[in-house]
Amino acid sequence: MSKFQFLIIPVVIGIIGGAFLVVYPESEKNTANLTPTKLIETGSPILGDATASITILEWGDYQCTYCYKFHQNTLEIINEDFIKNGKVKLVFKDFPLNGPDSVLAAEASYCAEDQEKYWEYHDELYKNWGGERTGWITRESLDRFAITVDLDLQEFNKCLDDHKYKNKVDALYEFGRDIGIDATPSFLVFNDEKIIKIRGNQPLEVFLKTIDEL
Repeated sequence: MSKFQFLIIPVVIGIIGGAFLVVYPESEKNTANLTPTKLIETGSPILGDATASITILEWGDYQCTYCYKFHQNTLEIINEDFIKNGKVKLVFKDFPLNGPDSVLAAEASYCAEDQEKYWEYHDELYKNWGGERTGWITRESLDRFAITVDLDLQEFNKCLDDHKYKNKVDALYEFGRDIGIDATPSFLVFNDEKIIKIRGNQPLEVFLKTIDEL
């Protein structure tokens, strides 16, 4: 087996209503009722064609070094070769491992979504990545990113002041923990027949092999 191992998780297709039940190893918990809808809902807006047969669900942290590397390298190729042509769609869910600053950045991304600029703001955060726990995420820097992507700053700051999306970000983190996510980036890549888990910023070849298999 290659040193770049990834876990193939079998899927049981329900007879009634086409139910999609993910069967994780016994060590995983609280997964009995997991469905594609449950995996996708409450995360980011879908990047790509919502009807694409393959979904990449990324669990990430805006301060995470390997998340930054994935977004600057591997994701650019996947986007050009698979997302833009409608073969794959991407959903991002926050798993803020690096403390309150990561939570605040995640909140800010959803405040940007209120103005239909989620992916622009998401990308701006990674473009300005400054390391893990280095203090680069501040209210001032988040405002600069908001200005760069042309957000209404007053509306954006009210959203952050009210911590409108704090509960959402906390719930995403807890959901990830419940289904066995324990590192960033982590990926669940799935279609209607199986789901494949990729842990860490694996080489592009791992993602290409996974997409090809699905």
